[in-house]
Amino acid sequence: VGTYLLVDVRDAISFGYGAIPGAVSMPDIVEQAEAGKLAKDKKYILYCMKGMNSARLVPKLRELDYDAVSLSGGYSAWLMASFGGDDKQEEIEKSLRKGRFHKALFSKFAKAINTYDLIQPGDKIAVCISGGKDSMLMAKLLQELQKYSEVPFELVYLVMDPGYNELNRKKIESNAALLHIPITIFETDIFSVANNTEKNPCYLCAKMRRGALNDMAIENGCNKVALGHHNDDVLETFFLSLMHEGRIHCFSPVTYLDRTDMYQIRPMIYVRERDIR
Repeated sequence: VGTYLLVDVRDAISFGYGAIPGAVSMPDIVEQAEAGKLAKDKKYILYCMKGMNSARLVPKLRELDYDAVSLSGGYSAWLMASFGGDDKQEEIEKSLRKGRFHKALFSKFAKAINTYDLIQPGDKIAVCISGGKDSMLMAKLLQELQKYSEVPFELVYLVMDPGYNELNRKKIESNAALLHIPITIFETDIFSVANNTEKNPCYLCAKMRRGALNDMAIENGCNKVALGHHNDDVLETFFLSLMHEGRIHCFSPVTYLDRTDMYQIRPMIYVRERDIR
């Protein structure tokens, strides 16, 4: 573009998921420069996901007499800036407290907590965040409740990385930063273990993830874990049990976990998925 060229040096798949407008995908820019395929009358602005890989490529291009710089913070920093920062976060919180989403989201969330007495004074709750819309919203609702509730309780926002690719993990980190949710990420090898299992890998993955989250909650001194199941999950579970098991059954808003001596709570059971979306 004009006298400069914005170059995305990530792989083509990452570029396809999202890129800075006007950028060109060129993960092999050094090879192209060595082959003399790049014009020398342009300034090359390189970026990767976090700005580290692009910074390593810049000296190599300069040695070949190209004018090159690295975009500080990379695509992640640009993405956060495009979200609107603190103004966006304040807009989100206001919409939950007294705006367009108060009745459909916060009121129903608060109703479940009050109806089933899900939170008591002194609770330390592990908020289990997968990175999807349900658990992210639950985390924000609990954070807003904590600000204004007369009941004192603590929150620990846990994100387990079972083996996400860089793009998925960065998406979780970016969304948490946008919402001002101070997440704690811990890593496991669950995906690799489950993928090497021929029989019921999804069941094994789910079981291992629950176990890892519960263990991390205990390590952080929590007495409760919060899960982001919503009203549609309640209905689906009921009908699956009825049709496939021949029994009337559904998960409970609050469950005592014998193995870990903790309680599992689901504060979004009255919230509809379409409203979350």
